[in-house]
Amino acid sequence: MANSHDVVPGVVFSTVDKVARWAQSSSLWPFAFGLACCAIEMMSTVAGRFDIARFGAEVFRASPRQADLMIVAGRVSMKMGPVIKRLYDQMPDPKWVIAMGACSSCGGVFNNYAIIQGVDKVIPVDVYVPGCPPNPDALLYAVTRLQEKIRSGEARPGHKILEPAQEVITVESGRTS
Repeated sequence: MANSHDVVPGVVFSTVDKVARWAQSSSLWPFAFGLACCAIEMMSTVAGRFDIARFGAEVFRASPRQADLMIVAGRVSMKMGPVIKRLYDQMPDPKWVIAMGACSSCGGVFNNYAIIQGVDKVIPVDVYVPGCPPNPDALLYAVTRLQEKIRSGEARPGHKILEPAQEVITVESGRTS
């Protein structure tokens, strides 16, 4: 049995929290949602020249239930908005969103009734990637910026993220009722 002098409160849990956040940020599984020309640039990030696998995000998923990062690449039409919202809702928590390109960030050059002026009108966005189309390096920078936000514990309001443990739970041997 350890004395109360041997136990430093919070040391173990803060270390576990940091390790958990590091693991979470180093194993992002993107859900590719390519809608326009930005999708070609997004696809090239998995090629050998840019190699998104270096950042732990090489497993592009075809199902939102297996992904924790949605990359919206391209313009979002009014008909596609509810579909994006439904797919976002199907993703498990915690989930992250990167808006790639001018069209998904602010509507781009398409200022008309058919295009939503920014995907953030439909779902919350964590990182914006500027450009028309942005190059793959810009997407890699956005992934590293998102990893930094996850590791530091930054989050948007109402966003679920790993919280530090507040109390120590001890389990005594014996019967439980």
